[in-house]
Amino acid sequence: MKAAPEAQLRLIDLQELDTTLDRLAHRRRTLPELADIERLEARLTEVRDAIVAAETEVGDLDREQRKAEQDVDQVRTRADRDQKRLDSGQVGSAKDLSSLQAEIASLQRRQSDLEEVVLEIMERREEAEGRVTALRTEQSTAQEELAAAGGRRDEAQQKIDEEAGMTSTARTAVAKDVPDDLLALYEKLRGQFGGVGAAKLYRGACQGCHLALNTVDLNRMRAADGDEVIRCEECRRILIRTPESGL
Repeated sequence: MKAAPEAQLRLIDLQELDTTLDRLAHRRRTLPELADIERLEARLTEVRDAIVAAETEVGDLDREQRKAEQDVDQVRTRADRDQKRLDSGQVGSAKDLSSLQAEIASLQRRQSDLEEVVLEIMERREEAEGRVTALRTEQSTAQEELAAAGGRRDEAQQKIDEEAGMTSTARTAVAKDVPDDLLALYEKLRGQFGGVGAAKLYRGACQGCHLALNTVDLNRMRAADGDEVIRCEECRRILIRTPESGL
């Protein structure tokens, strides 16, 4: 392949612009704000799940407390009824009197036990409500941090996009100075070799693979016409000759 030396030199300008675009794209993909957003979104998901679990626990404890309080009321009602019978003097025999007194004592113990259950449930419910409150506070804080991180991300991306836009405009202008066949080869090699399709030959070394060329290859390149497109024998990238090539 042949191309005017000036056109070949423009490949270096094109490569620099493409490298800048690749660097900007990498920066855009790896902004620290993106990691912050991912972390905060994951935390918000955890907090939302924890809130649902805590609120469910509060609801379950509400039902459990109502049931326990109903049990207390039932026992209290029965004990009050028996106490009224006892106080009324309607119980005739000593045996019935003793039985009624024993039942009242049993009901009072049962009521005391049930009231302890109610208190224990109330404590658990209070703890669960405290978790809900704390989690909602954490959720609010994380949402604020997420919004702030999103704003920083948008600002950083806008700056990158503006720089990329100017670089793309410059690239379009430079690419017009490169023949289509040479440009197509360059693009193909860029895709094959990590975004670098052309490199300078600097002091006898390829700046693409950073390997020194042997004497035979250097002599061949030295003898090549100025418009001949030469390739690195090691990495196969297009080599651009300059006054600093060492030829």
